[in-house]
Amino acid sequence: MGDHHVDSLPEQTKRALSSYLQIGTWSDEDAALGSILEQLRGRNVDLVESLWEPTMLLAARLREAIGVPGLSVADTIAFRDKGEMKKKVQAAGLRTARSFRTSTKDGCREAAAELGYPIIIKPIAGAGSADTFRIGDDGELEAALARLGHVPEVSVEEFITGDEFTYDTICAGGSIAYENVCEYRPNPLIGKQVEWISPIVIAYRDLADPFVADGVRLGRDVVAAMGIQSGFTHMEWYRRPSGEVVFGEIGARSPGGRLTDLMNYASDTDLYVGWAEAVSHCKFSQPTERRFNVAQVIKRAQGEGVITRVEGIGQMMAAMGEHVVNVDLVPVGSPRRDWQATVLSDGVVVVRHPDFDHTVSMAEWIASSVHLYCD
Repeated sequence: MGDHHVDSLPEQTKRALSSYLQIGTWSDEDAALGSILEQLRGRNVDLVESLWEPTMLLAARLREAIGVPGLSVADTIAFRDKGEMKKKVQAAGLRTARSFRTSTKDGCREAAAELGYPIIIKPIAGAGSADTFRIGDDGELEAALARLGHVPEVSVEEFITGDEFTYDTICAGGSIAYENVCEYRPNPLIGKQVEWISPIVIAYRDLADPFVADGVRLGRDVVAAMGIQSGFTHMEWYRRPSGEVVFGEIGARSPGGRLTDLMNYASDTDLYVGWAEAVSHCKFSQPTERRFNVAQVIKRAQGEGVITRVEGIGQMMAAMGEHVVNVDLVPVGSPRRDWQATVLSDGVVVVRHPDFDHTVSMAEWIASSVHLYCD
C-alpha cells in the first residue's frame, strides 16, 4: 500500500505485487487506517510490515485491527518514543544516559540546569541525527531552541563522551539470527558539523573483539528487553573511556546510510532476502559467517557548484583494487549535494579485508587522498 498511484512504482516492484492499495496521504493516520481497512474488506491478510519509521505506528494499528502477529501499538510506541524506550531498557537493569522529556523551552532550560553541560537534545520521536544537537553552554542551548520550534517534544540527555557504535540484528521467531557492530569515526554529530571530514563507518568482522564485546552483550540484552520477535533492529551505543558501555537508542527497522550493504559485504550474504524470510516465515537461512571487516568512506566535494574532477581513484585502485567492493561517487558534471542534508554526501567508497587494521588503513588513505572538486 502507498500514497502514490500504482503506475508510479518501479516495474520490478509492480511485477512482484499481487495487489496494491492506494491511500490519500500518510500524514492523516486515522484517514489512512480507515481507507486501508475499507479496501481490505473480503481479503485475507497474513502480515503487515512497514519499511518507513513514520508509518510504524499505523502498521501496528492495522495489525491490531485485523488480528495479525507483529509489533503491537504498545510495543511500537516503546521503539518510537525515546522516553518509553529508556524506561523499558532501564527496567531490565541496563545503563542508559540520564534524560528528561519536555515540550517547552523552559523545560529544556531546567533539564540543562539539572544535568549540567554538555547535553544532547533530540526529538522524542525521530530517526538518525536529524534535529539533534550537542549543547555546551547557555548560548548554544538558546541557538538550538530557536531551530527546534517545529519539534513538538524533545529528550534532553546527558552527553556521553566516548566512541559510538551500532548493534544491528535480524531476529527470527524470537531469536537473534544475525548480528552486527559498526563503529562511527568520528561520532555522527561531529561528522555532521565539520565539512572537510570524510566520515568512516567500520563493520567489525570479530564481534568477540574486546573493544566491542561488551556492547554486543548490551545489545543482546536490549533486544530481549524490547521483546521483538521477527525483523530488523538498529541500536546505537557508546563505549566510554573507562570501558563502560551505555545504551543510546534502538529502532525496529533496518539502519540507514547503507549499513545493511556493509553487513552483506562482511558476510557475503543477502540480508534483504534474510529479512523478508525472517518476517514472513520466522526463519533465517542466509549465510551468517563474518568473513571480512568492511569500511565505508563518505566523500564530500570541495568547492561549490558542479563537480569537475575526481582525484585519487587511479592510485586507490592500483594499491588496493582487489579490496574495493563499491565506488559510488556523484559523477563529474553533476552538482554536489548539500552535505548537511544527506547522510551519504557526494558518495561512498567501500573496502573490505579480513584484517581489521589493514581495513582501517585503507579507509583512512581513501579519506585523505581521494578528492572530488568543484571549480
